[in-house]
This record gives sequence, C-alpha cells and structure tokens, in this order.
Amino acid sequence: MTPLDISASPPSQAGNGPESVLVRPPEEWLSAQAIRSSASAVMARAQANESRHFTWHPERMAVATAYVVALMKERYPDGLVPLYSIWRHVASGDQNRWNQLAAEHGLSPETTRLEHARAQIDFAVVAALMAGGQAPLWHYSDTSSGQHLPQPPGMAVAVLRWMGAGAFSSLSTHPVQVDAQGLAMVDGASMNLAFQVGPNNPLPGIAMRVSALHQLGLALEQHAQLFSLPEAPGVLRPGHLVDTLFRLAPTGRIKAASLLSMLLHAFGEVWHGPNELNGVNLGDCWRHEAAPGGWVAFHQQAQWLAYSLIEPLQTAGLTVTDLDVLTGLPDLRNGGLLLDLGILQARDRAFHTQRWTLDAEAVVEWRALSVAILDHLAESVRGELGLTVESFPVGRLMEAGTWAAGCKIALAKRPAGSPPVQIDSDGAAFFPL
Repeated sequence: MTPLDISASPPSQAGNGPESVLVRPPEEWLSAQAIRSSASAVMARAQANESRHFTWHPERMAVATAYVVALMKERYPDGLVPLYSIWRHVASGDQNRWNQLAAEHGLSPETTRLEHARAQIDFAVVAALMAGGQAPLWHYSDTSSGQHLPQPPGMAVAVLRWMGAGAFSSLSTHPVQVDAQGLAMVDGASMNLAFQVGPNNPLPGIAMRVSALHQLGLALEQHAQLFSLPEAPGVLRPGHLVDTLFRLAPTGRIKAASLLSMLLHAFGEVWHGPNELNGVNLGDCWRHEAAPGGWVAFHQQAQWLAYSLIEPLQTAGLTVTDLDVLTGLPDLRNGGLLLDLGILQARDRAFHTQRWTLDAEAVVEWRALSVAILDHLAESVRGELGLTVESFPVGRLMEAGTWAAGCKIALAKRPAGSPPVQIDSDGAAFFPL
C-alpha cells in the first residue's frame, strides 16, 4: 500500500541564480528534500576546493569511521541502535524516567496505548522546543535519581518533571498532558522555578522560551483540525496529532518526509526566524550564494522533533517509513566532530575563536557541509559494518556515535569540552546543542 504522502509540491525547475528567488515558491524550502539538496550544493563547492571558508578532507573519513564504530560498539555492543531523539536524553544515566512517570499516572502502553502515545508526543514537542540555545553553566539536579545533568539531557528531564507536575495542562483531572490553555499560563517565574534557575545556575533566554511555549499554544489553536478530537474540540494538544495521522493514513504508514512537512507547516510560527519570503516564514533557512535559490534549509529543530515522534507513533501502532530521507543534524556536537577529526578544516583558524551569529556565511557553510558529510560518514560506517541504509539511516548514526563522539573528542581537545565553534545563541528554538 502507498504510505501517506502529504508533502509539499515538488520543487520548480527554476534556476539557481539570485533571480530564481523571485520565482521559486517559499514552501519549497519547507521540506526534507530542500535540506539535503541545498547542503549538497554547498558540498559540491567544497569538493571542487571552491569553498570560501573550509577545505574538505575525504582521506580522514577512515579515521572518523573507525572512531565512530569503536564508540558504537562500546555504547551498543548488541548492535541495536535506536534513533537519535529526545528519548535518549530522558533516559540519561540509565534511568527509565518516562516509564516511571507513565506508571505513576496510569499510562500503561499496554492498556492505554493511544493516550500513552498522546502524552509522549505532548512531552516530546515541548522538550524539543526547549532544547534550544547554549547554557554551558546551567545544570538540572534530578532529585529522583540524584543526578546533576547538563544541557541538553538536563533540559529534557526538567521538562519531564515539570510536565509531571501538571504545568502544561488546563485539566486537573489530566495533569500529564500539554494543551493550548495550559501553555498560555506558563510564565517566567514558573519556568525559572522548574529549571532551577538562580545566580549560580544561569539559563539564558527565559523570556524567549516562555514566548515559544505561548506561540506553541497559538499554533495549536491555528491548526485545530490537526490537534483536536471531534468529541473534544476544545482540548487542543500536540498529542492529538496521532489521532489525525490515523485518520489521514488508514494503512498506518507515514512517510518521514510527510511527517516533517506537517510539523514545519503546523509549527512554523513557533520556529519563527528572521527570514521570510513572500510573507512565508522560512524558519531555520539561511542565505548562501551556492544554494539553489540562494537559501540553505536546515530545519534542525523540526527534524529533531520528527526523530523524537517516531517512537511514540510506533507505540500507538503507526509506522514511519523512509527514515533515510531525514538528514543529520548540524549541531555543535555532530558538526563539531567533523572539525575536530579534520574531515572539515577551516581556512582561517580564527573561525574557532570568533563568536558567530547563525546568519554568518561561515556558519551557514559549516552547517551545510556538516549535513552533507554526515551522509558520507553514514555510508562509510554502513560499509564497515555491512549495514543497509534502511536499517542504519543517519538518524541511527547520530545516536550510535557522532553526537557522543563529538562530546568525547571535544573533552580530549579542550579543557571544558567546549565545541570547536562558538555560536551566539540567545535561546533560539531552532538551534539546540
């Protein structure tokens, strides 16, 4: 049977010059295809040694492959690698925190499968949204486990505990849910308390994070057809997306590209960046002359959310197909690994000492090259282990080793384990660590 396909229309045949921006529809950049195609265009320049900021060193791929494979075998000796997602952060320190919370509130996946999946999606959407920005001095003290967790796992666990206290629900009878009315009640004081913010535990971007949750509530209202149930039209939850997908996909099969497209269109205003085209918010898209139409698409936070929704949807009985369409995430750890291993090298060493903004051409280029090179690395690791792209998409590569490897090599190279790129991030929701 044909999987659900709700993707945007295929790209037009417009040219790649600046004038093509005028004829290409803005929705074209709100797709999985746009991410990989724009990254590939920037990569082609690096392969031709025409990149303005970096040099590409494919001879280092064998070193990177060995480094990641060794870490993968250490972390997952049985070879069963899950997807890189918010659920790995929730389980930090070998703690099954989600199942503990679900059990406390009677959300068994066996007896309340659908509601369990709704609650998982509710949590994943908020946790993914809160993962943005850099907070090197912040940590979360999880009293239940006695662990002190840095960002990003600390942020995920903080959101889980906050949700468990009913902070995002307007219904006292259903505390473990996220709904539009509950989100509207979140304020800076409650967020500071939930995230344990204080003089010795600073967390930048509190106001932006509160605004993002309010924008999420508005997005639920603006797309009520996706986030409500016929029998409860006034309760607008991210988790009701599972019910919508069951209605739209009677076969139970959903393409990953279609899931991402739905998230980008539903939550576009939540990830509102400074870039618009013909009145359409492009979110995590940035200018670069080498890209088709002049824009490089990343949609890093939306893809992170898509990866994080796959397991809850599977819990509900849906199957997300074609996972290899989603790309690697060019964050400070995955993308930083490529710099630290020398696969990608900055032409100017000042790239590593200067603080950059997201729209800087060097940063756009680094992120685009990271997306493309993660594909090359995934192919190399698959070849080393005899795996297929279906069984080992780049989403598993990131969990198998590139994110953890980025942390490991950064700690070996720099005293505090800081990444090799410094980004001025004020809590922007689309740029996680």
